[in-house]
Amino acid sequence: MTIEVLIADDQAMIRRGLRLILEDQPDITVTGEAPDGAAAMAMARALRPDVCLVDIRMPGVDGIEVTRALAGPGVPDPMKVIVVTTFDLDEYVYGALRGGAVGFVLKDAGPALLVEAVRAAHKGEALVSPSVTLRLLRHLNDPAAAPRSPAGRSTPLSGREIEVVRAVARGRTNQEIASELFISLSTVKSHLSGIQGKLGARNRTEIAVWAWEHRLVGGAP
Repeated sequence: MTIEVLIADDQAMIRRGLRLILEDQPDITVTGEAPDGAAAMAMARALRPDVCLVDIRMPGVDGIEVTRALAGPGVPDPMKVIVVTTFDLDEYVYGALRGGAVGFVLKDAGPALLVEAVRAAHKGEALVSPSVTLRLLRHLNDPAAAPRSPAGRSTPLSGREIEVVRAVARGRTNQEIASELFISLSTVKSHLSGIQGKLGARNRTEIAVWAWEHRLVGGAP
């Protein structure tokens, strides 16, 4: 089955480059190109692609607003949005992930990572560029950078679930989590399912954001 992708970027050359990278894969098809945020939202709702690649800086409606409109909390039947941008800025990363994006990939990360991110999103998983993850951790570990959880609030998670959440926030795969915690892959998947239910998280990215917001990750990945 082919993965249908919509590309939203205000630069025609970038859209062309992304299309060439993606359509070089036998399982990916680009079904549309949008030159700005308003067009991206309209085309996404009309075409219902499997994955939307959205740039941050676009005329009119920016990529974060597009992400919120297509994938944000409360959106019925949310789409899978990956933010693809040149700008490695903490506020963009945080805004995109809080807005519902399932991935954040820098344009200079290379074709392989872009393709991997699209496939991960299609499978309901998430991928954030490793360098972006490190910057985000540093940003959210700064006491002045993001809100702390209210004092005295207890976590709904068990000790083992907290360990899994920390591993997810550091970008670990399910297999890596299993190896680090000396548990089976099926147990990892079971924990993730339970964690998503308790937190009301739709995917791994939202689990990671919850961990970062609650200061459960104390260092670099």
